[in-house]
Amino acid sequence: MIHTRFLNGADIEELAIGPADVIAAVENVVAAHGRGETVFEPRMHLMPNNGGAGHFNVLRGHVDTLGERGLSGVKVVGDFVPNYQQGLPSELALMTVYDPTNGVPLSIMDATWITEVRTGAMTAVGAKYLARRDSKILGHVGARGTAFANVTMLDSLFPLEEIRVTSRRPESREAFAEQLRAATRTPVRAVATADEAYDGADILVEASRLEKPTPLLRTAAVKPGAFVVPYGTVSAVELDLLDVMDKVVVDDWRESQSGRFGALRAHVDTGRLSEKSLYAQIGEVVDGQKPGRERDDERILFWHRGLSILDVALAHLILTRAEAAGVGTMLRYR
Repeated sequence: MIHTRFLNGADIEELAIGPADVIAAVENVVAAHGRGETVFEPRMHLMPNNGGAGHFNVLRGHVDTLGERGLSGVKVVGDFVPNYQQGLPSELALMTVYDPTNGVPLSIMDATWITEVRTGAMTAVGAKYLARRDSKILGHVGARGTAFANVTMLDSLFPLEEIRVTSRRPESREAFAEQLRAATRTPVRAVATADEAYDGADILVEASRLEKPTPLLRTAAVKPGAFVVPYGTVSAVELDLLDVMDKVVVDDWRESQSGRFGALRAHVDTGRLSEKSLYAQIGEVVDGQKPGRERDDERILFWHRGLSILDVALAHLILTRAEAAGVGTMLRYR
């Protein structure tokens, strides 16, 4: 008989995996990607006939360095912006992981938490290598599930003196600010507009949930020395944003070229961002193949779309902790 471990959301919460462990797991797998020790496939989209309510992302990846045999995984995550009207998260995800030597399914798990924290961890890893060490003001647009991890993980790495947050709905940004105040001693201010959030900020994160392209992160807001992270599904930046950047870094160039969505989709499609103008993939920086920030006045942009290998790395972290603690439900597969 073959059994697989099912881990629901409550099981994963019980493991109490902290942000430092998440950041370390993501940093390690990013370095492995830089060394070519992963198999990564660009995401695919499933677009149901649902009147534009949302779509599914399908992510597939393998990491050689996880465990004795490596680990392969597939994640399906829904992206449904109107879900708040039903009291649901906009992103709900399910992940399956497999033994890459024989195809045995090792685990089925709720991957909603993985999706939230891996995004924040990638933002944090990028900032660790590309932002100014003395960054003091964080401007964050967006209050969706990934936002909390973005802000709190950045707050754990930098001597922030102010965190500014905003989102389209006043009740959403106020609730997000209150959630953050309960988690950090850094002053948190909810502001009405993206311009207020980004004014004079050292780190600018754009994680909006737009239905059509609208410039929220304006080029003029990016001061010398700023670190910029735009990763909304639909573009919220101006076309000339890259013209002021000293370095542009992505998580994976092949992924940057794929699909219909992404903050810099128009920049890739029009040739403003190309393999020639790209500075590096983040794995090359983390692995030491290329330097990250070299001057305090550099303007650096990091565009990450979400790599499947991050999901696999965090699924491995969860699975090993669950096995050690005896957490989860064993289901007969066959």
